[in-house]
Amino acid sequence: MFITFEGPEGSGKSTQLPELARFLEEFGMSVVKTREPGGTKIGDQIREVLVRMDNTELHPRTEILLFLAARAQLVEELIVPSLQQEKIILCDRYGDSTLAYQGYGHGLDLDSLRSMLHFATGGLKPDLTILLDVDVLTGLKRKKVKEEWNRLDAFELSFHERVREGYHILAKKEPDRWKIVDATQEPEEVQKEIRTLVLDALAKK
Repeated sequence: MFITFEGPEGSGKSTQLPELARFLEEFGMSVVKTREPGGTKIGDQIREVLVRMDNTELHPRTEILLFLAARAQLVEELIVPSLQQEKIILCDRYGDSTLAYQGYGHGLDLDSLRSMLHFATGGLKPDLTILLDVDVLTGLKRKKVKEEWNRLDAFELSFHERVREGYHILAKKEPDRWKIVDATQEPEEVQKEIRTLVLDALAKK
């Protein structure tokens, strides 16, 4: 099963995903944790280019091509082989981030992005996508305190607002795949809700 975590900056994905992995492993399930961009040797090198604060001249079209290159490598090298071995894949961001950030955030053509995503992923979509939702100001404040501050975080507030709105638009279009969790709750409550959603999805597989 392929499960992705999406959300605005500071929504808690990097905290909640490992907790879910530990929970599932306690049941004897084989779990693979990964992230985007990155997750492979090549992908991690691309990630360094994307997040560096001094790469301010990086054009949005260049940005999307780098994200897609890292994603294509991740799909072929890690995700597809793991799914063939019937493992559970937990991925911190995936193709929907491209639509939210480069599409709704930067205003690039969504149809073109979807075609490029299909090429990069071979049409592979998640079975379940968990949207950890948090208002932009709260999320960015969390990010500054708890995590690395990178080039994407430093975009203007209106960009992050468009990203969050884009996520909600995407979720409304595919309600069977997307599940929204209020990430302003206490972390333990967020995790409890995530576990319920994942166990329900696994029971239906």
